[in-house]
Amino acid sequence: MAALCRALGVSAPLARQSLLEAAPWPLRVVCRSKFTKSRIPPEVFEERSKEHEKYGGNPEQPHKLHIVTRVKSTVRRPYWEKKVVKSLGLLKSHEPRVHKNTPSVNRQLKIIKHLVMIQPLKLPDQLPSEEELADSYLNSKGELMVRRPEKPVEQNS
Repeated sequence: MAALCRALGVSAPLARQSLLEAAPWPLRVVCRSKFTKSRIPPEVFEERSKEHEKYGGNPEQPHKLHIVTRVKSTVRRPYWEKKVVKSLGLLKSHEPRVHKNTPSVNRQLKIIKHLVMIQPLKLPDQLPSEEELADSYLNSKGELMVRRPEKPVEQNS
């Protein structure tokens, strides 16, 4: 304040008094701490039933498993987002993890939705047996692919 008064060529008590008279309301200083949660409007958390058609989901039969992949870094993110990323096991980037579609997991995913990519896990019509699970893999579209062993063809002679 003193430097400002010197630059304007006004004494400090007069400057303070003129500032208080010029302001029609009391001056408020808004200070937001580094670790406070941002004020997110409640519309963000409302259920959006129309998005089921948009993303190809079925609201009557939701998928049972999510494939969650972290696509953005947690550097310079708040501590609560880092804690959720660690609890979901998404420590390495671009490494998919499978989680259940439950309210508790969905609540955590909602906190870090800007850091992750979420896809439904699509299972084949019939579930693979334990022997076939060893030769199964997830493709990039989130489908569980089962490599069925080929049986040798017998030649008739």
